[in-house]
Amino acid sequence: MADKVLIYSRFPKTMMARFAERFELLDTGGKPARDMFPVEELSGIRALLTAGGSPLGAEAMDLFPKLGAIVCYGTGYDGVDLKAAAARNIAVGHSPGANAASVADIAMTLMLATTRRILVADQYVRSGDWASSKQSPMMRPQAGMPGRRIGVYGMGEIGRKIAARCAAFESEVGYFSRSQYDLPYQYFPTLEALADWCSVLMIAVRAGADTQHVVDADILRRLGADGYVVNISRGSVIDEKALVAALTDKTIAGAGLDVFEKEPHAPDALTALPNVVFAPHIGGHTLESHVAMQGCVLANLSAFFEGKPLPYAVKSA
Repeated sequence: MADKVLIYSRFPKTMMARFAERFELLDTGGKPARDMFPVEELSGIRALLTAGGSPLGAEAMDLFPKLGAIVCYGTGYDGVDLKAAAARNIAVGHSPGANAASVADIAMTLMLATTRRILVADQYVRSGDWASSKQSPMMRPQAGMPGRRIGVYGMGEIGRKIAARCAAFESEVGYFSRSQYDLPYQYFPTLEALADWCSVLMIAVRAGADTQHVVDADILRRLGADGYVVNISRGSVIDEKALVAALTDKTIAGAGLDVFEKEPHAPDALTALPNVVFAPHIGGHTLESHVAMQGCVLANLSAFFEGKPLPYAVKSA
């Protein structure tokens, strides 16, 4: 008999196909588990699969008295109450670095699209304004990448790949993170110092209580009128109201966003602005990334049911 795994968050069925070959899946479709399955069945659940950003606290964990493993699909695990899991001897796993390359690629895409005003240029061609030689102030020359100062906030797997890509574009790279590493980039002791130095702030830090709205009005002001912010981590890291204000009054020049505070809803105040480029949280959404993330999930679940430690455990759990 196959081991049962509860699918706690909503996932496309195609993304669950590899897991269905190995386990018996109880798919909630993102709905409350008690509404989808009888209490008797839930009481026997030992492992569940969740999206890292989905709220999963002590009360939810207590619905599953035999729960021993929470496995996150992807790198993030900010929705999981790690203290509550540890208190209940529940192991928490994720897929560290599995989507780092694709997320770094989206960060570069958003930065280039924003700083070079690609969406504006696209519309300039489509509208016929270019063909008719109509002048547009939005099409004036912009600063290129050589010599541009790129600040990376967070120097994990994703941050390092972003930094390497920026360096390949002949940019200067600096970073701020909780730890200083032996890397060929300038280290700044505070986020404020990094924002004062750079013209593009790339946010690649993990979400948590210590990073909630850490990119606020002050940090945005420090970037300056020619500054940009790109966020591919979690929407909670930026104070969205402060960001809207900074973009509206031209405190900063623009932003590239793949994540938002309340997904899948980007606030109208943001989407109405012409100096922002958006993506619907697709940073890790490539074929290669999904194969890698699914591999980590399968390894974590298989190890758990075999009575072994999770190979990709969240270290702070």
